[in-house]
Amino acid sequence: MPLIKRLRETEPFNQLPESAFQELRKSAITVEYPEDTEIFKQDDLPTGFLYVIKEGLVAITVLSPGGLDMVVDYRKEGQLLGGTPIFTGETYAGGARTVKPTECYLIPGSILQNFQKDYPQIGRYFTQVVLSRIRNLYSDIVSEGAEASFSQIETFPFRKHLSEIMETPVVTCQASTPVLDVARQLIERGISNLYVADQENRPQGVISESDLVAKVLIPETADMHQLLAADIMRANPHAMTPGTYMYEAMAYMTRYQLNHLAVVDRGELVGTVSAQGLMRYRCQKAHMLLGNIREVTTLHGLADIHREIVKVARSLVSETRNAPETIEIITHIHHAIIRRTYEICLQIMLAEGHTVPDIRFCFLIMGSGGRREMLLLPDQDNGFLFEDFDDALLPEVEAFFELFSDRLTQALDQVGYPLCEGNVMASNPAWRGRLKEWRERISEWVQEPEPVHVRNSSIFFDFVPLVGDTSLAHDLHEIIQQEIQTFPAFLYHMMTLDLRYKVPLGLLGRFLVEKEGKQAGCLSLKYGGSVYVVDCVRMFALERGVREISTLDRIDTLVKENVLAEATAEHLRAAFEALIFLRLRHEITLLEQGEPPSHFIDPYSLSKDEQDLLREALQAVAKFQDATKRHFSHTPF
Repeated sequence: MPLIKRLRETEPFNQLPESAFQELRKSAITVEYPEDTEIFKQDDLPTGFLYVIKEGLVAITVLSPGGLDMVVDYRKEGQLLGGTPIFTGETYAGGARTVKPTECYLIPGSILQNFQKDYPQIGRYFTQVVLSRIRNLYSDIVSEGAEASFSQIETFPFRKHLSEIMETPVVTCQASTPVLDVARQLIERGISNLYVADQENRPQGVISESDLVAKVLIPETADMHQLLAADIMRANPHAMTPGTYMYEAMAYMTRYQLNHLAVVDRGELVGTVSAQGLMRYRCQKAHMLLGNIREVTTLHGLADIHREIVKVARSLVSETRNAPETIEIITHIHHAIIRRTYEICLQIMLAEGHTVPDIRFCFLIMGSGGRREMLLLPDQDNGFLFEDFDDALLPEVEAFFELFSDRLTQALDQVGYPLCEGNVMASNPAWRGRLKEWRERISEWVQEPEPVHVRNSSIFFDFVPLVGDTSLAHDLHEIIQQEIQTFPAFLYHMMTLDLRYKVPLGLLGRFLVEKEGKQAGCLSLKYGGSVYVVDCVRMFALERGVREISTLDRIDTLVKENVLAEATAEHLRAAFEALIFLRLRHEITLLEQGEPPSHFIDPYSLSKDEQDLLREALQAVAKFQDATKRHFSHTPF
């Protein structure tokens, strides 16, 4: 396709005048690249050209710190390469390698820089990476949701004013205070920041521990004996008035990523609020529920508390708390309810004259419960792990735990945790056993990776002990890791089953929805998006023996162990957070309408910005899914 025709249809050039296109036509050159040719490498200095693919196919690659060359995207006819360094001057964040013979138009960067003076959207387009689009869209949507939904949520404690919760008196210093005295005050008072104020107590600046490190300790030319507070303070600190509502302050601090906020009344510094302090108030509903759980003595009472979780979720989402924090709090409440259900069932058993066998054991929860990623109506995934007791005790142990498991799973169903459709529950003998029996099951799953075994392992490998002897769970983790190291080909089979479907995104970014059935017109935020992040990250974690269970903790550890590049990890975090947020908000809406929660959503019912957020998140997931497939398809076993 001719260059000008292509550019006229391509953002950000589609709004340029005809004279600009004529200049582009005169300055552009064409270059042919054979198959498997590197157009540029990661960390290379910019060549000074924007590449427009005339025909062919180019792979965009990222080299992880561990040396893993991962393809994160493909570019085809009409798409662009290498634009960002033209405007930033930085090296290439990734490499570009031809997949087949490719011909490109090369546009000089100097022409584009000149255009930017009159058409600034060109520079903005190339400096706005996919990650920032996900983050910015997510931040804007959450903030808008907080303002729109505030009138619909319970007002305690969000109607509190800053005057009711601020810390006072404020520790201050003067602009002429020596830096060493500032540091001494921070240490002696056990605070992390200090406000600089004038004689009338008007705030002039703020100094934090990080300011001392960045401006005093690190610079070789800094003389800590001569520097004053005025030399290192951040002037004009962010401030709000005492009458500001707590939820407004939360949204403001989230937007500007602040740890502290000054409270100023008619110019005078009268107090401060910290992110940590706000957390104590905004979690009060959750803390109240947790306190009530410990006092409840009936399953009916626990069921009442379970129904209150949606209100906590609504409050947390509305106050702009990010999705991972929200689901961790929700999971904490779920765990407390499940643990209390366990205790009530055990008390009933003991009251009836049953005796707990004298063995070590623990009650396990798996799947999203194990990962601390539970949403509003998770079903049951649980089991029992016993020590390797003597066979002579087997009849006694099985008699007790068969009855107890049946009662427990039925009680959990009554409280609000539906029975697992796949029967992954302690009431199923296949999900109870001694360490040696679990070793046999896991060995069978790993050595004979048929679909049912892979599905079982995908649920089970994300387990945590909720009640009982946690050391047994540690031993079980060791068994899993030993089996994976002995039979690493299992990860290939896990990959082929878990990633047999692609994200529901077609050509030109169109959403692929269900064609028929009650979910017609919808796509699954879980099975079409977030589950792929969970599954891919789990595979890398198992391969490297990572002990963390939650998806985000696993990602952080994989970065530390040089398995994932930080840029790749941050894309995953952003996509995962966005998908969880959209799903959680959808579940809240359905429950408040009296309908059961669902991860299926009509993408075209979302606003344009929300559709863009979903599209960007799914694209990021698809790229990591492809990279995972390539890695485990080519790993030598």
